Amino acid sequence: MNKTELVAAMADQAGLSKKDAEKALKAFTDVVADELKKDGKVQLVGFGTFEVSKRAAREGRNPQSGEVMKIAASRSPKFKAGKALKDMLNA
Repeated sequence: MNKTELVAAMADQAGLSKKDAEKALKAFTDVVADELKKDGKVQLVGFGTFEVSKRAAREGRNPQSGEVMKIAASRSPKFKAGKALKDMLNA
């Protein structure tokens, strides 16, 4: 499912226009991204949790040359599914 299909499904299920559903989706993604930028987390009980995963700086190797290289520390978004969502998928 791509973004257009998601917006259409949200509009249909919530009884909204596609334009309003797209605004709601954009607002959701913006709020989640802003919270993650602040090292916060967004917890939706029964659905899951969006949070930031931190990776420490480390040394790696270039697979072609075998040369040692430094890999900088980084942060990346992480989603952990909630129990209700897992149960629904496995039912």
